[in-house]
Amino acid sequence: MEKITILMVDDEPIIRKAVKYELNERHATIESIVNDNGDTETKEITLTECYASGPQLMAALSSAPTALPNYILVDMEFQGEPTGGLMTIEKIHKLYPAIKLIVFSGRFDNPLSTTTGREHRIIEIGKVVFEAINRGASAFVSKNAAGGFSIENIIRAVECLERGENYYFNYPVMLTLMEAAEMYFSGSITTEEQISVSPVEKQILLYEAAGCTAQEIAFNIEGKETEKSIQEKQKELSRKLNILNKSGSRIAKAIQLRLIDLNNVKFLKR
Repeated sequence: MEKITILMVDDEPIIRKAVKYELNERHATIESIVNDNGDTETKEITLTECYASGPQLMAALSSAPTALPNYILVDMEFQGEPTGGLMTIEKIHKLYPAIKLIVFSGRFDNPLSTTTGREHRIIEIGKVVFEAINRGASAFVSKNAAGGFSIENIIRAVECLERGENYYFNYPVMLTLMEAAEMYFSGSITTEEQISVSPVEKQILLYEAAGCTAQEIAFNIEGKETEKSIQEKQKELSRKLNILNKSGSRIAKAIQLRLIDLNNVKFLKR
């Protein structure tokens, strides 16, 4: 029986072990279309290997170009960076366009207690999904199904894509996208209304715009801050601004949203 091979990249060891064990123990088979007449053949889904980071995965792909997988499951969040998987998706799609990419994330299943926080999360996730599509993703699978983790989500995604469908979204993702679209088209919420920064975060952005390192910011900023606490606040700013965790991106987005005024930037003497 022909196999459909899958690789997985996720920074959580428990998730990697659980998915590999359940998927391979299941010996799941699907009917795959083999020609234009609609004829099908049975194929077995196999997860061959798991990786903890994007660089590990890319190194494995480049070392065995003749044995590329049919699919890759890509976690969206790496080492606390909410959109870290986007870079991996983009690289794989550019180098290996034949591989189909499935986003595998738990971000769609984290309800927030406040209405404002929930609406912000919905819009944020909606943007990430569309950005992932633009970079090459074909499916979005929630890590948590109703009642707990289910390997069925992955099997359904592969089955739909093997039938020739361009995209697949499981229910929590579909619900998130629907709510995000309704908010967008109703005009009830704008990006500017969603984003606010604390006085300390504003100071960090101004010091970043002046070219300061986290250590320099911690030394000069008002209040008791360490280099580590500044770095954590920088990551939180990236999450708020819905960008990759890069200083230049934070500065550009903060200026665009008028969160900081360039006239207030003061450059330190070197």
